[in-house]
Amino acid sequence: MKLDNSIAAVVTGGASGLGEATVRALAAHGVKVAIFDMNAERGEAIAAEIGGTFCAVNVTDDASVITGFAKARAAHGQERILVNCAGIATAIKTVGRDRETGAIKGYPMDSFEKVIAVNLVGTFRCIAKSVEGMLTLDPIDADGQRGVIVNTASVAAQDGQIGQAAYTASKAGVLGMTLPIARDLMNEGVRVNTILPGIFMTPMMASLPPKAQESLAAAIPFPKRLGRPEEYAQTALFLIEHDYINGEHIRMDGAIRMGPR
Repeated sequence: MKLDNSIAAVVTGGASGLGEATVRALAAHGVKVAIFDMNAERGEAIAAEIGGTFCAVNVTDDASVITGFAKARAAHGQERILVNCAGIATAIKTVGRDRETGAIKGYPMDSFEKVIAVNLVGTFRCIAKSVEGMLTLDPIDADGQRGVIVNTASVAAQDGQIGQAAYTASKAGVLGMTLPIARDLMNEGVRVNTILPGIFMTPMMASLPPKAQESLAAAIPFPKRLGRPEEYAQTALFLIEHDYINGEHIRMDGAIRMGPR
């Protein structure tokens, strides 16, 4: 898909990190971008800077997502691009022990369910609502392409670590549904691909002490540094522009394979 000012896009989680980098990269190509996020202050500021639109959206809520797409489409027209970056992470063992007393601690199920609701169900919700609109469009090229979706999983989908049961389950679900959704949409001209980022310099990582960042970078085979959000955006744009990649996933991790912890 050619990127220019005739194309509209929606980026979830677009007010920070990987999503923000993608918003800026799309806008640099002239694409009309709507930011879905819960951080209104940051989202409004980025939207104003790039000439886009901010939509206060909670991806776990149907009404919020529907309202967000309505606002984005009123501003820019029907999106042909959806990039799903909204997500959360937790680190809780399936069963733990209190360090002082040795008492067994059960898993807080509401926490597990929240991670699944945001990362997996939220991603699918945005896909389903976006595609409903994409299918109203005429094809954009001779192949019949109407739109393209890029999802964000994680290397944890394949190399889940200690305490990552919920996060890994959610991201493995995003990875696992990529091909079936691509097949669902094969006669409608909508492509679906997923990126599996490794350890990236997101706001969460930037908050860690320098020594912790250096330790993480040292575990990466090459290059020995954390990934840059701009590199995620570069891959997202590659998947959008490359019309023959569909139902696929790409690891972006400097060749790291995550150990147990």
